[in-house]
Amino acid sequence: MYLSYGRQWISDDDINEVVKVLKSDWLSQGPMVERFENSVAEYVGAKYAVAFSNGTAALHAAMYAAGLKAGDKGLTVPMTFAATSNSMLYVGAEPVFADITLETCCLDPKEVESKMTGDVKVIVPVSFAAYPVDIGAFRAIADKWNAVLIEDGCQALGAERNGVKVGCEADMTAFSFHPVKPITTGEGGMVTTNNPDYAKSMKLFRTHGITKDAKEYEFAENASFGWYGEMQQLGYNYRLTDIQCVLGLSQMKKLPEFMERRRELASLYFKKLDGTPHLRLQPYHEGHGWHLFMIFVDPDKRLGLFNHLKENGLGVQVHYVPVHLQPYYRRQFGYKEGMFPKTEAMYQSEISIPLFPAMSDSDVDRVVDLIKNYLEQV
Repeated sequence: MYLSYGRQWISDDDINEVVKVLKSDWLSQGPMVERFENSVAEYVGAKYAVAFSNGTAALHAAMYAAGLKAGDKGLTVPMTFAATSNSMLYVGAEPVFADITLETCCLDPKEVESKMTGDVKVIVPVSFAAYPVDIGAFRAIADKWNAVLIEDGCQALGAERNGVKVGCEADMTAFSFHPVKPITTGEGGMVTTNNPDYAKSMKLFRTHGITKDAKEYEFAENASFGWYGEMQQLGYNYRLTDIQCVLGLSQMKKLPEFMERRRELASLYFKKLDGTPHLRLQPYHEGHGWHLFMIFVDPDKRLGLFNHLKENGLGVQVHYVPVHLQPYYRRQFGYKEGMFPKTEAMYQSEISIPLFPAMSDSDVDRVVDLIKNYLEQV
């Protein structure tokens, strides 16, 4: 049986809830959107949540709400999916990268401090693989430089810091609901915040910048016209449908169960892979959400092991090709190999192996046996 590194878990109760919406009057812009937003906001402990069509749109909206614009810079990490820095480009700003720590695989606060200038308007640490970043360290830097702190938590719904869920400590936190994420809406995203102005701006941004709230009209004399709506900003169509939101609501009910199972599977991997030659395991954190389970292999053995696992039915992956090494970023900003040595060292040895809640203990044994059988013979 093929085992991907990640996979959704859709059950009959999810399907039944979606069918109810399909038979209802509202497929989009209906009541399920706000219900889903409220569910996520309550779960993470934030005052507001704004749903989007995907995680990239959520990041784009957060950059917009933060006021990032042409001439500004945003500081983030090159060990991430391209959407993190691309979202800065979408608003005309320039991404600036800082290196990771190998202990966490996340952005290094000391590296950030060394790169700060007055042009840096947002700091965007990524809770990579659902390892919760040290948000307090980034909060101190952001406050010192009057920058907006946006956590890319696209992989980290359900992760915790000292018992506090990721999603309520940064100025804004972006989540993704892609099928391999902790819960799924097929595609989807969310930004949580405690700032009402950010929430208001993002709600306009996702709907072409148009408001139907008469209290907000600039031309109040038109408020009595039932057809009237005002485009007050340049926005996008980044809406999430009621079909997707009801699936998200159903999935949110199971998120605690999903997280418990992810942690059980991670514990099994730690136990069974301990002492394997040529291999080290990813960092441990008691609040880790285990979106990915990463192993790190001697670089000269990584390709051989990767191919061996693929040939034996495992959908392993490497996360990620560093953003600064992508052709676009090399051409546009002059990035070269060697500029972020810790990020590049991680890339040269990482493999993401299967971990998702529907896996069985015997699936873990299969993955472990394939890894050990290869590494113990090379």
